[in-house]
Amino acid sequence: MANIFDLFKQISSTDSARTAPVKFIVAGLGNPGKEYENTRHNAGFLAIDHVAASKGTKIDRAKFGALTAVVEIGGVGVLLMKPQTYMNNSGSAVSEAARFYKVAAENIIVISDDVNLDVGRLRVRKSGSAGGQKGLNDIIEAMGTEAIPRIRVGVGKKPHPDYDIKDWVLSNFSTAEMKSLSENFGRVLTGIEKIISGDIDGAMQICNGK
Repeated sequence: MANIFDLFKQISSTDSARTAPVKFIVAGLGNPGKEYENTRHNAGFLAIDHVAASKGTKIDRAKFGALTAVVEIGGVGVLLMKPQTYMNNSGSAVSEAARFYKVAAENIIVISDDVNLDVGRLRVRKSGSAGGQKGLNDIIEAMGTEAIPRIRVGVGKKPHPDYDIKDWVLSNFSTAEMKSLSENFGRVLTGIEKIISGDIDGAMQICNGK
């Protein structure tokens, strides 16, 4: 009978062989906890959960101060992650994962909410400032560069100029808004595929302006 430890080694080596080495990180941003699940600020979590589901998995392995899953996209190993550090401190989890896998900043794709876009609208950018998105800003600071690709998910503008922005981003999506988001999440995955393949212009064509 085979030694039990040999069996564990065989299982481990088989599992690791199923997925290519991690070369990209896709980080969906949001806040942990049931109370934040369907809030506007959690659009990044919602989008990356859709990506994981399309790959037949869930993002549920605790590592790097985040929930993670490793998948293949376009034949490339990709770490999907949802930092559990709260939005404004997302940089620590993402930078720790980047150091572990030796992933350069330009191979990190951040998915976050954008209050300047209508619900469900998408924007892809190759680099640039955080534009007031504090989670993205924390990642930029942690990585020491603005050269980080990002996909912004529109969550709608606040309904009145006097409406507190914090209250707005922590408000829940309506049923109709959730439907609009879901209808556009397929393009998030396609955008990721394009970025990973080196075709960021193609990602912009698919995601921007619709």
